[in-house]
Amino acid sequence: MDNGNNTNILKVRDDRDCIRPIWHEAEDKAESKFTIDATYKPDWCSGNTCTKSELRSRIEPWLTSLFQSEHLSLLVGSGLTTAIQIDACGSANNGMNSDSEFTVFSEEIEKAAKESAEKSGRKEANIEDQIRVANEIIKGLTALRDSSDISGIAPKLDSLCSNLENVIEKFTNNISVIESSIADAETKKREAAFNKLVLFLMSFASRTGTRDRLNIFTTNYDRLIEAGADVAGLRLIDRFVGALSPIFRSSRMDVDMHYNPPGIRGEPRYLEGVARFTKLHGSLDWINVGEDIRRIGLPFGAKSIKPFLETAGIDASFSSLMIYPNSAKDRETAEYPYVELFRDFAAALCRPNSTLVTYGYSFGDDHINRVIRDMLTIPSTHLVIIDYSDSSGRIMDKYNSWGHQSQMSLIIGKDLANIDDLVNYYLPKPSIDRASIRMADILKQRFSQPPKKDQEGES
Repeated sequence: MDNGNNTNILKVRDDRDCIRPIWHEAEDKAESKFTIDATYKPDWCSGNTCTKSELRSRIEPWLTSLFQSEHLSLLVGSGLTTAIQIDACGSANNGMNSDSEFTVFSEEIEKAAKESAEKSGRKEANIEDQIRVANEIIKGLTALRDSSDISGIAPKLDSLCSNLENVIEKFTNNISVIESSIADAETKKREAAFNKLVLFLMSFASRTGTRDRLNIFTTNYDRLIEAGADVAGLRLIDRFVGALSPIFRSSRMDVDMHYNPPGIRGEPRYLEGVARFTKLHGSLDWINVGEDIRRIGLPFGAKSIKPFLETAGIDASFSSLMIYPNSAKDRETAEYPYVELFRDFAAALCRPNSTLVTYGYSFGDDHINRVIRDMLTIPSTHLVIIDYSDSSGRIMDKYNSWGHQSQMSLIIGKDLANIDDLVNYYLPKPSIDRASIRMADILKQRFSQPPKKDQEGES
């Protein structure tokens, strides 16, 4: 099975199997079409070809109905940042390069990081793997520091802590470069990229006041979603409370925004344009201060985080930033505050009539995959996977091994899931379009029943 970058995979609605449409670009763009793989010919395709507009009539209504499920969640991976960065800058860098150097235990860290990456289905270890392994070694050495049976632990521990501080600084600088490259891009390209980001987010967030909030989850450390929400006027509710230096709170207590419709008493409805937001792996602007997790005032696109650590009025270092774990095992998420974040994730997904949409998430985190797999054991749930490619093969591996294929929809490939075609063709209209709903009801009432025969004209 070819799951490379050039393979498009589609499965929506009542498709019994995956369809592999191949895009053919013609000189006259109006004549560009998809050809359907002959392995499985769907009933809805009259011939062997279809246009993007014809495919839209198949995909968009299906996604529209799923997006109005009782519970809707969106899981965003690095693919969204990559798509926007390419659109604004012409190139992308996810900041995960693993060329960091440790002066002590370098071979052990490299070996353990590689093993961890292979267990997660990734070919190469990245800087997250190295940070996590280094943290594990530091915990072990700290426990043995005062042991009389082993000598020379203290200097190695100090060197490793210093190395880790430098690695995290480099990692955060890489993430800052991603943000600043988007913020500093040519004005027209940056505006066009942010317009697509706004259309993307509002396609999910445009839910009526009678539906539960959209839950946005992300594994990204950057603040692209927050920046897009600011441009869109989308209010994000997270666990942080406070104005100047917000503190992460465990007692969320379902704080929300409601309004009372005119003439109706005692029936408050959700205020539109609000979503719940959770960063599962932490964030570039989260910092551990004493017993609290605080969010510092770091502008989007800042060249470096260091000046803001120095002016935060707290004794902070790069090792205090909450920008990891990329956990390989479920037990590693039991530490604060990740236990609270994953509790929210599981509670949002694993309930009846729930739909989860993943975009740019490559299914490389076992602790996240376990929750998604458990969600699918509830028959009324549905999983929509949208991704630019499945070059690693992990998506199709999960699709085939988990079962529950009837509860999964797939939109994969550079000719289907690129950000341009998604916002222009396949994602629902980014607004609560009551006029279209009323028009559909009127048309249904007028034309769904054939006209009755004239009683007097019957013989």
